[in-house]
Amino acid sequence: MAKLQPPRGTRDLFGPTLASMRHVQHLATAKAKSYGFEEIETPVFESMAVFERPLGETSDVVSKEMYSFDTKEGGELYGLRPENTASVIRAFLSNGLQQQLPARFFYAGPMFRHERPQAGRYRQFYQFGVELLGAASAYADVDVIALGYDILCGLGLENNIVLSLNTLGDTQSRTAYRSALVDYFSVHKGKLSEDSLKRLNKNPLRILDSKDAGDRELVKDAPLFDDFLNQASKTFFAEICAGLNEIGVPWQRDQAMVRGLDYYCHTTFEFITQDLGAQGTVLAGGRYDGLVQLMGGPDTPGVGFASGIDRLSLLLGEVETARRTVSVVPVGDEAQPACRKLAHQLRGQGFEIDLGYEGNVGKRMKRANKLGALASLLIGDEELAAGSVQLKDLSTGNQETVAMDQVAARLQQILASAEG
Repeated sequence: MAKLQPPRGTRDLFGPTLASMRHVQHLATAKAKSYGFEEIETPVFESMAVFERPLGETSDVVSKEMYSFDTKEGGELYGLRPENTASVIRAFLSNGLQQQLPARFFYAGPMFRHERPQAGRYRQFYQFGVELLGAASAYADVDVIALGYDILCGLGLENNIVLSLNTLGDTQSRTAYRSALVDYFSVHKGKLSEDSLKRLNKNPLRILDSKDAGDRELVKDAPLFDDFLNQASKTFFAEICAGLNEIGVPWQRDQAMVRGLDYYCHTTFEFITQDLGAQGTVLAGGRYDGLVQLMGGPDTPGVGFASGIDRLSLLLGEVETARRTVSVVPVGDEAQPACRKLAHQLRGQGFEIDLGYEGNVGKRMKRANKLGALASLLIGDEELAAGSVQLKDLSTGNQETVAMDQVAARLQQILASAEG
């Protein structure tokens, strides 16, 4: 019989890997809350229309990378979410939340894309992201970028990442630029890839994102967006740059960074590292003022970002966590009932208790050390008679006799000391 394995491009998460990912998520959550964002959770699958409207039926994500399925009842087609911005906006509209603007949401959870697995990139992957809806000010963009920067700094990655920033301008600027791109690439139709030919008249900005080598050569001489920015777009971008400078967030300009879909405008940004090879973006986002309207809602500005939890945890490696487990060890069979009772009481008081179910004292103490336990509580005949325990601080090796009714208080002191 073949050995059962997780599906290709997925993995089981446990131990240090899961601890690192949880650390990323918990820190990002705390930072988002400090900026006034509240958590939202959407289904992992949605009607395909939720993704087809904003991404386009012919986009690579929808046509090549999404996992889709029909219901047993037949009829509507569903898809596992490849990203969460569309789902958050669907929830924003479904629940009438447009009456409470600006709305700030953050989320964390699994996304799904059928693509070639590689380092830090999986078919089931995890993202943390934020969406700020209903704020047209450039300083909303500054807030969102600053939050991303604070998260990365909180993880100790400020020296490993670079913030790249660009502007896509407003609708008027993009319309002028699109026309210039169509004129330029039309002259070189014979050299464009098949995908870029399809995009030429429908979405020429996406050609700038092409990975085809021939397309990349043509892009080098394509018109520059800055030459088509009107004054309003230049002012908006200048306010963002000034806002980031005011709060000390370092950035660099990257005029080649674009977003091909029509609802993107003004700001686009990426935090990039050199420590993950070619796939170096760890957090990216931008402004999408046309997306809510595209999905059937009122004209509502929006800006946000998404970050790969898997990829950030790769940069962190193993995360040291404070010892919290307490091991309760009976010395002899007579002490078993007292140990089980003490374990139950301490769990009720919020302590993490490991109660080894079998083995002698030596084996149980080895288990406590392997678990990285904070302390062990040993109960033998003498302790039973005296109503006490032998408490051993496993970080220092110190051992002391503690009255049974004082165990919780003493453990709390040791825990507080361990957590600094």
